[in-house]
Amino acid sequence: MREALNEAGLSAGFTSPNPAVGAVIVRDGVVIGRGRHKRCGGPHAEIEALMSLRDESEAAGAELYVTLEPCSTTGRTPPCCDAILRSGIRRVAIGCVDPNPKHAGRGIELLRNAGVEVVSGVLEDDCRALYEPFFKWITTGRPFVLLKMAETLDGRIAAANGDSKWVTSETARNRVAYLRRLSDAVLAGAETFRLDAPRFTARTPDGIVLKTPRRIVATHHPELVAGAGDGWETVALDSAADWDGFLARLGRENVTMLLIEGGGELAASALRARAIDKIEFHVAPKLLGGRGSRPVLGGPDPDALSEAVSLERMKITPLGCDWQVEAYPAYPEI
Repeated sequence: MREALNEAGLSAGFTSPNPAVGAVIVRDGVVIGRGRHKRCGGPHAEIEALMSLRDESEAAGAELYVTLEPCSTTGRTPPCCDAILRSGIRRVAIGCVDPNPKHAGRGIELLRNAGVEVVSGVLEDDCRALYEPFFKWITTGRPFVLLKMAETLDGRIAAANGDSKWVTSETARNRVAYLRRLSDAVLAGAETFRLDAPRFTARTPDGIVLKTPRRIVATHHPELVAGAGDGWETVALDSAADWDGFLARLGRENVTMLLIEGGGELAASALRARAIDKIEFHVAPKLLGGRGSRPVLGGPDPDALSEAVSLERMKITPLGCDWQVEAYPAYPEI
C-alpha cells in the first residue's frame, strides 16, 4: 500500500475534481504492475496498473493494492470493478472506502459477491489524509479550506511597512509551492497582492512551473488586479454570508481545495466565518517585535481570551530551519 500511495502522490493536484488514486499489482510479494490516475477523464489507477503488465494473463491470481475503493459505476470511464473481475485478480486490498454516495461500499460488495477476497482499511489514516479535500467536497459540495501563514516566533508576518521577504526559509517556500500544486484555487488579500506581487504558481525547486491554480484576490477594487494579466479573479468577503456563498460557488465549480495565503485581515475574516478547515503555519526562529509590525491574525480585538479558537490534532514537524505547525480549528458551539 505504501507503493500505491507513492503512485497516488505523483498525481496529487493534477486530477481534480477526481481523487489522485494509486494502485499496484503484486504476485508472491513482488510488484509486477503499477499505475495511477493521471488526469480527470483518463484511465483510473487500477486500469493503468493492469495495462502496465507485460501480459494481461499475469493478473490472474494476483493481488491488487489500491488507495481508494474501486469505482462500480460508469462515468467518463467504465467501472474499474468490471475490469478487476475480468482480470482474474483474487485479492484486493483497499486503503479507504469512497464516501461518494454513488460508490460508497458498492465496489467492495460487488467484488466480494463475485468471490474476490477484499480487505479494506489498509494504511487507512494515510489514505484518508491524501483524500481529505476530496472527501470534504464530495460529501458537502464545499472545498476543503487550508489557511497557510508564514510567521515569526512572536507571531508577525511583516514589518510595519509591509516588508515580508522572507519570513521563512527556502525549504518552507518549496512547501508552499507543493501546497499550491494540491490546490484548485489560491486566495489572498488585497494588501498581500499589492505588496508581494505574487504569482501563485506551483513550481519545482528549480523554477519549473507545474501548475497555475485559480488565483483570487479578496478586494472591493477589481481594478487592483487589472494589470496583473489574465487569470486573476476578485471577490468581496465582508461577512460570514459572503464566505458561505463564495465557498458554495467554488464547490459548484469543482474546486475541491482552496488555499488561503494571507494576509492577516483575510485570515481573521475566514476564521470568524468558520471557513477554515485546517491551518498550516510556518514558524521562523525569528523575533521581529514592534507595535506596528503586522500580526498573523488581524480583525477586531476580542474582549476575552475565551473567544480564542482552540486547535486540535496539532502536529509540529521541522521544515528546514523553520517549523511546520498543522492543526484543525475546534470552533465553539453557537
